[in-house]
Amino acid sequence: MKTILLPTDFSENSWNAIKYAMQLFKNETCTFYLLNIYTPAIYHVEYVLVQPAQFGMYDAIRDNSIHGLEDFKTRIKNEFDNPKHTIEIIAAFNTLISEINDIIKDKHIDYVVMGTKGATGVEGILFGSNTVHVLKHVKCPVLAIPSEFEFEELHEVLFPTDYGVEYEERHIKPILDLISLDHTCVNILHVLDGYGLAGYQKENKEALKNHFKDATYLIHEVDKQTVEEGISNFQLKNRINLLVMLNNKHSFFTNLFFKSTINQIGFHLNVPFLVIPAKL
Repeated sequence: MKTILLPTDFSENSWNAIKYAMQLFKNETCTFYLLNIYTPAIYHVEYVLVQPAQFGMYDAIRDNSIHGLEDFKTRIKNEFDNPKHTIEIIAAFNTLISEINDIIKDKHIDYVVMGTKGATGVEGILFGSNTVHVLKHVKCPVLAIPSEFEFEELHEVLFPTDYGVEYEERHIKPILDLISLDHTCVNILHVLDGYGLAGYQKENKEALKNHFKDATYLIHEVDKQTVEEGISNFQLKNRINLLVMLNNKHSFFTNLFFKSTINQIGFHLNVPFLVIPAKL
């Protein structure tokens, strides 16, 4: 059985991510945890400790959160009604990252699935700030679903790598658990830097090939391109259904997504994006 965490701010973008999750795991026995955080974005310690209790605001905000979660739970049951799926709700007065990591530990979460933008999403912004923080700090595979992306079966997966990580089973298992070994091709993409692979990179490449030995995979090597250009060009030429990266602070992932602001990424991400933490 899989356990899936679905953070929501009740936006249509978050609902779209929930729909994606319901279809992606339609054949799996799953428990889904619908999570809403109702902590004010900015607050003083005195406000949290005194004011809500004093004026009854705490209960009112919590009631609104629970009401919204129950509405989404009903919406899921009405639209999907999958006997394999159990839906639980969690309304939490906490910070987003702290609560998600607590739930991951307590409920043994396999994946966090969320939208790329929140209720205040702005056109032209790739990821909302909450999604950025989750991708950076959550200790669990996170699947981010672009706004308005319609579910597609996973036929072509793109996995860019610099072979800088010592791949372990826990890095690859989240990918293998999502794909069909018979109908999905994992495209391993390496952007050449002109210096060739170092010894440790060659070892990591062989380890990666071994991890995918029971799946269908292809290795692609491109040069005279940045990593951003390599990913973008591959997406233009191929119908990719999922982009996968390992979040390793010493790899190109950090440089690509978090060295500058998230809105300055050199390519437009228009497919679901699975981020797997290199370290738990």
